[in-house]
Amino acid sequence: MRAHQIMSRRVITIRPEASIAQAIKIMLAHHISGLPVTDPAGKLVGIICESDFLRRAELETEHSHNRLLSVLLGADRIAREFVKEHGRKVEQVMTRDLATVGEDASLEEIADLMERRHLNHVPIMRDEHIVGIITRSDFLSAVAGPLTGASGYSEDDDQIRRTVLAAMAGKSWQPLGLNVSVRNGVVTLRGVVNGDNARQAAIVACENASGVREVDDRLCLQSTRPDPEDEYGGGDFVSVQAEPSTLDDEPL
Repeated sequence: MRAHQIMSRRVITIRPEASIAQAIKIMLAHHISGLPVTDPAGKLVGIICESDFLRRAELETEHSHNRLLSVLLGADRIAREFVKEHGRKVEQVMTRDLATVGEDASLEEIADLMERRHLNHVPIMRDEHIVGIITRSDFLSAVAGPLTGASGYSEDDDQIRRTVLAAMAGKSWQPLGLNVSVRNGVVTLRGVVNGDNARQAAIVACENASGVREVDDRLCLQSTRPDPEDEYGGGDFVSVQAEPSTLDDEPL
C-alpha cells in the first residue's frame, strides 16, 4: 500500500504567527495530536505536537541545568530551550526538523521512518505543499496485513473506499477527521460530526456504494469524546487554515 491510500487528506493547519493557545484549542477541539504549520503561501514550515508541550513554564517542567552543565551545553542551546519552554507563538514552539514523504511512499518506508525518528506524524507532500498526513493510528491497522504477509485490503475493498470518499467529498456535512476503512465489504467510519443528521448522511453515503455489506458507525458528535482507540486517528481531509484572528488569544 502507498501513503495516498491511507493518509488524512483534510489537514487542519495553523500559521506560524498564531498563538500556542490557539493551537491547543484546535488540537483539543478536533481530537488531534499534531498540527502542521504552513506559511501564507501554503508551504509547510513546521509541526506542533503534544510532545512540544512536555517542557513548559506553566507546568514547571522546564529544563533545569546547573552551571557546569549549562557551560557544557552552550548558551545557544540553553537559549533555544528557554524560547520553546516560554514561547507564546507557534513558531517559537513548533518542531522545524521535519521528516516528510511523497504520496507514493510505501507504508514500509513510512514505518521505518517513524520507527527510526520516533515520529507520531508524517506529513505527505506534493512538491512543497502538504496534501495529507499519516499518524500512527492510520498506519498501524493498514500496515498489519503487509507485515504479516496477509492481504489487508482487497481490490474490491479499495474501490468501495474510493467510492465512499468521492460520495462525501465537498459535502458540508462531511465528518471532520473522516477516516474510512473497508474490510470484506464492511465499511468502518471514524470522525467527528456536528449532529445526528450529519451522521445519518455519512452512513447513507456508505450504504449507497456498490459492494457495501455493512456500515460500522464509529463517528462521534462534536461535543463528545471519541473512543480511546480512535482519539488520535487521522482521516481523509481537505486543507483547513486556522487564521490567528479566528480564536481568542487567551493565556494558558
